[in-house]
Amino acid sequence: MSQFITELKRSHHNNELTASDKNKEVVLFGWVAGVRDHGGVLFVDLRDREGLTQVVFNPEINPKVHDLAKHLRSEYCMGIQGKVMLRPDGMANSNLTTGEIEVWVQEFEVFSSSKTPPFPVEDQIEVHEEHRLKYRYLDLRRSVMRKNFELRHRVMQAARNYLTEQGFWEIETPILNRSTPEGARDYLVPSRVHPGEFYALPQSPQLFKQVLMMSGMERYFQIARCFRDEVLRADRQPEFTQIDIEMSFIDSEDIMAAMEGLVHSMWQQGLGQEISIPFPRISYDDSMARFGVDAPDMRFAMELVNVSGIFEKSDFKVFQGALSKGGMIKAINAKGKADMSRSEIDELTKFVGIYGAKGLAYIKVTEKEWHSPIVKFFSDTEKQQLQQALGMEPGDLIFFGADSSKVVNDAMGNLREHLGQKLGLIDEKKLSFVWVHDFPMFDYDEKEARHAAVHHPFTAPCIEDLPLMKSDPHRVKTQAYDLVLNGHEIGGGSIRIHSQEVQQQVFDILKISQEEAQDKFGFLLEALEFGPPPHGGIAFGLDRIIMLMTGAESIRDVIAFPKTQRATCLLANAPSPVSATQLLELGIKVEKKS
Repeated sequence: MSQFITELKRSHHNNELTASDKNKEVVLFGWVAGVRDHGGVLFVDLRDREGLTQVVFNPEINPKVHDLAKHLRSEYCMGIQGKVMLRPDGMANSNLTTGEIEVWVQEFEVFSSSKTPPFPVEDQIEVHEEHRLKYRYLDLRRSVMRKNFELRHRVMQAARNYLTEQGFWEIETPILNRSTPEGARDYLVPSRVHPGEFYALPQSPQLFKQVLMMSGMERYFQIARCFRDEVLRADRQPEFTQIDIEMSFIDSEDIMAAMEGLVHSMWQQGLGQEISIPFPRISYDDSMARFGVDAPDMRFAMELVNVSGIFEKSDFKVFQGALSKGGMIKAINAKGKADMSRSEIDELTKFVGIYGAKGLAYIKVTEKEWHSPIVKFFSDTEKQQLQQALGMEPGDLIFFGADSSKVVNDAMGNLREHLGQKLGLIDEKKLSFVWVHDFPMFDYDEKEARHAAVHHPFTAPCIEDLPLMKSDPHRVKTQAYDLVLNGHEIGGGSIRIHSQEVQQQVFDILKISQEEAQDKFGFLLEALEFGPPPHGGIAFGLDRIIMLMTGAESIRDVIAFPKTQRATCLLANAPSPVSATQLLELGIKVEKKS
């Protein structure tokens, strides 16, 4: 160990140094963030985990130390011993916690030098993300990144403390397990001991946390690592972290109430911000009707309006064609935006095309008339009903979507949120939490010609819908719930099935044979035979929550060592080939694509 470190233990973090520490002897460790030579006196910004401290090398204090300091360069790692002094009048820096003071250096040691960094270690930099990920150890030295991880730590501790106080036990579940269908591809791990057989990394601890409830643990939580081999985007990673929670002898109201307390604690201790609870709640059907999406941003109005009934006998072929095929027509009123240019409307038409819409009809409302290519097809009655339904006034701009229910909701729902951003309708400082509940239990897969579970096959149906399981499964609602913040799902869960009979009904609807069920879920199904309790849970996406808290543009900015959108780690060059010996031990032969 360095003699400097051995003899002079650190006495302060730099963010603790204020004017009240004047004349105090201190030791600081960190990295050189900048060097300035002001007429012989050297000023060095010393950066550590807490921030910056200005340290001063003055030839009048120690000529030898000053002379050696002339060799300091950016990102040299060093330690200094010195005295805290007030900065001269007019030289304080209000942007720094330590801005009132500086440290006059008496001794220092360079622990290691540094090559010229490939980019400045500063917050405001324009560097390609791949470059930042390759040199992640430098990127993480930036104060904006350090603050992200300080916040992440506080939020994780707040979650642990709150859940412990509420009687939850933190229990780990296996990382190596069997492959089970969870909605995405598994990452597989070959077994050397059992040639030709594979473990799977967990997409979530779903089955094990249910087994813990059947084991009498009653209240479990885990800050769990999860893995999904799926297409990536800004808020997805192949490995991610979730706050995983399960409770026994409860209903959905109990879970939502307990989780509101958890979220309140995370925001209070993480950001020092009070949030109002309980959160509002809306049904899935209500969310789709009003917003077109199941994770609505409720910070602004401009809701979707179903105008299908107005145009049941319309002469407009596009509207009539959509309705005749069982589709719908929805409209949005962009209040006061009739001055939008044709080129802007064309861009919006391209935008809705992403979601399958074949076009975007519109009406500009003026004092004298409605300007639109489609108005000539409307009857006076249709115009009157439309004006009333949408509250149309001069200056308004109306958009229409007409197609299948899925296309209309996808296109118009996303158009609404796009317009909210584009037109500045959103208060970025506002937090809008909402519970969305009573999701459909089943979706129909046209390609497979079979029903699929909207959440997972262990989600409990609403009790009042049990009679529909055999007669009309498409109408069955579940005891499922998502917590949405500003249009982002941050958590989701459900009450689980604890009845063998109901579980078998679900498998029958999903066309999962007894053999397949036993093969994939055998241990859970067997546990259902030994007095399972009513239970349910939820999982929060920790990475997404921190991303929203920090305002980061990408989830990669709140994960220490993230993967790229091609699921590669540029720092460690993973994934990578392995040796022929390793493959031989595993009984694996790799065939390269030509």
